[in-house]
Amino acid sequence: MNVSHRLVIFIALFITCLITANVIAVKIINLGPFLLPAAIFIFPLSYIFGDVLTEVYGYRLARRVIWLGFLCNLIFVFFVWLGQLLPAAPFWEGQEAYKSILGYTPRLLAASFLGYLAGEFANSFILSKMKIATQGRWLWSRTIGSTIVGQGLDTSIFITVAFIGTASFVPIMILYHWLAKTIIEALATPLTYATVNWVKQREAVDTYDYDTKFNPFLIAN
Repeated sequence: MNVSHRLVIFIALFITCLITANVIAVKIINLGPFLLPAAIFIFPLSYIFGDVLTEVYGYRLARRVIWLGFLCNLIFVFFVWLGQLLPAAPFWEGQEAYKSILGYTPRLLAASFLGYLAGEFANSFILSKMKIATQGRWLWSRTIGSTIVGQGLDTSIFITVAFIGTASFVPIMILYHWLAKTIIEALATPLTYATVNWVKQREAVDTYDYDTKFNPFLIAN
């Protein structure tokens, strides 16, 4: 498959949403009775872009993009960590703020990476399989259905691994986060429909993964 400029744009948007979400997630916002991370509104966008990649280009390409996002996030985290270690200038007063906002602990990193991989691969796998089962009809059922499972895995793994055994672990937060992300995805369904249809027409591509091997580690396949 030739790489089009549209595909490059979607990959860039997917990875940008992923890294941005990891940065702003440290801020907790108050929406009525709910306490949620600030990333609650942007992280679902990565699932929307992931849906477009799988729906149009297929699971094989989506698998590579998921791993590319993982690698880019790893590079980002490494250099953030390196920046924290480098000696600060005598006049610079932002070291503690830098550590507070960007100083990820190994536990939080593990939770984030595990949740991301499990959620994204589940989302892409289910959407691809449902596309075959529905013969390409009812896109809304695939985008919402895959999100319910993908976001459920991502949220439950992240919150459990990151906070279990601490005073911050509140199991009901898993439900709040999962519902919020799923609702955002459902509300964005018209946008997803419009984007998918536009890309399919422009690219003249509509991939069905009939012969695809769904092992997430077969990057070269």
